[in-house]
This record gives sequence, C-alpha cells and structure tokens, in this order.
Amino acid sequence: MNFKIPVAEPDIDQEELNNVIEALKSGWISSKGRFIIDLEEQFAHFSNAKFGIATSNGTAALHLALEALDIKPGDEVIIPSLTFIASANVVKYVGAHPVFVDSHPDYWCIDPEKIEEKITDKTRAIMPVHLYGHPCDMDPILRIAKKHNLFIIEDCAEAHGAEYRGKKVGSFGIINCFSFYGNKIITTGEGGMCLTDDPDLSEKLRVLRDHGMSSNKRYWHDVIGFNYRMTNIQAAIGLAQLSKIDLFIEKKRQIARLYNKLLQGSALELPPEMSWAKNVYWMYSILVNSDGPLNREYVAKGLCDSGIDTRPFFYPLTVLPPYKETVAYPVAERLSCQGLNLPSGVKLSTENIVEIVSKLKLYYNLGIYV
Repeated sequence: MNFKIPVAEPDIDQEELNNVIEALKSGWISSKGRFIIDLEEQFAHFSNAKFGIATSNGTAALHLALEALDIKPGDEVIIPSLTFIASANVVKYVGAHPVFVDSHPDYWCIDPEKIEEKITDKTRAIMPVHLYGHPCDMDPILRIAKKHNLFIIEDCAEAHGAEYRGKKVGSFGIINCFSFYGNKIITTGEGGMCLTDDPDLSEKLRVLRDHGMSSNKRYWHDVIGFNYRMTNIQAAIGLAQLSKIDLFIEKKRQIARLYNKLLQGSALELPPEMSWAKNVYWMYSILVNSDGPLNREYVAKGLCDSGIDTRPFFYPLTVLPPYKETVAYPVAERLSCQGLNLPSGVKLSTENIVEIVSKLKLYYNLGIYV
C-alpha cells in the first residue's frame, strides 16, 4: 500500500546523487574507496569514538562485535526483552545464550535495577539497546559491568546522536553498533558501523568483516571471517547523509515538540525524555493505553484507512517462538500491546502532523482539538 504519509522515508537530495556518481566514475564500487574511509572516520568523530568499522548492515555489526570479543557457546549475554529480534539472534549466531531483562516503565529501555539478578558465572556481556531514540540509563549499567567484569556492547541502531548526560551514545561500550537501514536517522540503504576506542579490537573487527583475511598478506586467512563489508556506493550515500545529521536530529526533535504540543492533555502516553537524556525520536512513539474498543489496533487501522502509516512496537522477544519463556516481563508486555509509532520522517511538514493528530482525534477520544 502506498501511504499518503509514510511512517518514515529517507531524505535524499543532490549531494547523495553527486557522491554516488563520483563513486561510479571512480570504478571503486565495491568494498574499497575513499567514501568508506571518510564515513568511518567522520561517523566515529561524530560519536566521540576513535575508530569506525563500516559493515554491510547493523546486524552484521552486532555479530562482529560478539565475535571480536570471543563470546562463545555456553556464554550468556544480557539484553532487553523489548527490542528488535536481531539483538538476540546475533547472540545465538555465536552459540551463546541471550538472557532477557524487563524494560524500565519510565523510559522503556532495559531496567538497570533488574540486570544484576540475571548475572551468572556464564555472563560475559550486557547489550543495552537505546530504544526508539531514547538512551539507556548508562551509569548504573557501567557500574554493574565493572563490578562483574563484563563487556558492554551498545546497540545504537535506533539512536544516532542521542545523548546520555551530555555524552553521545556509541561511546560507552567497548564496541558499539549502529544501523544505517533506510528508515534510520541517516541511511546507506543497508549498512552499519562498529565503533571502538581499542586499536586492537578495531583491527580484529576489520579482519573479521573481510573473510578473516590478513591486513598485511593478501589471501592469507588466520581465522574464519565473514563477508560483512560495506560498499563504496553505500558509503557515498552515507557520507552525504552524515553531513546533514545534526539537521536531521533537530528536525526529529522539532517534530516531537509539535506532536507533544498538539497531544498535550490527551489520554495517550507520550514518548519519554528523561532529565539525563537527549531523545532523538527515531520514532515518535506513543502508548494507546486502552484495552477497550478504542485500542491500539483500532487506532492504527483508522490511520491506515486515512492513508497514514504506523508501526506497532516490537513484540517482547520472550513471546516469540525462538525465545519463548514462561516468565512474565510485565513492562515490556504492556509497552508491546499499547505502543504505536507514528510517522516520524524528517520530510514531515507541519500540515502532515496536524492531519495525523486530527485523525488520531477521530479514532481515539483524545479530549483535544486541533
């Protein structure tokens, strides 16, 4: 279905086209070329990290991080129950076991107070996910990791430029991973990035993403690696996108401010922004907290019928067949049942947002007027 107002769409203009043309004319269209090097360096600088390692997608970045840290079969990695399934799948890729933690009711990311009870002698890492653009509460997570000698791998796929106490996400863990999928704050179509401050890990990540090939001896492979390389064409798009990332983030925050203003006083629960956080509102995420006929599905269908695209929140991983548990995760389960992502792309106009809120009023008794 072609929506009049999509939930997200990339903002691509002449700068991206010029870069792609340059990459094509250079002949470097695969996994070598100046755009890859520039994107790695400039995105690392943007995120206050020393090294960037571009990858074919965000899932590959997470998988490489676990491989580089030698997470092995039998190990355990703590992740939130409420996240996209890739966060758990990569743990299984290396033969380890994902251990789930419920969400915090105030800001929807992993609840630090519930992490320590899940730590065992098999735990090797914690993977906090900065959900829908809001950062995790990193200080207690860092203290727990230090106390138990655990790695932190940040999953920043949805939170480019988000900040925790004035410091950008992607600069807290030993390896931190981003996605540049088409609906992310900046995009390369498909693509991702690992960031680290450790030069040895940086080199290891580069070797692993390129079939395990030695960086000094072509076609010599000391280890089994992967084909997780980004192309120069993808990086050409990404570098143009990166030049506009501050504008994109400010536009996302402007969109959120307008939604907040128009929805103020309604029965909907609006997205959080804690005092210690800068939310980049990858998605403008609301809770339709009703179990009656005016529930999330009714509202989403009404908006769909009006040509307005939405997305439900992720399912808790613990209700999905590969990871199903009998243990309850009540916060994650409530968020999943009530959560709805409204159109959030940077190309939204004020008129678009007014129309979206007007339709919300039509399909849900907001008690406001636009």
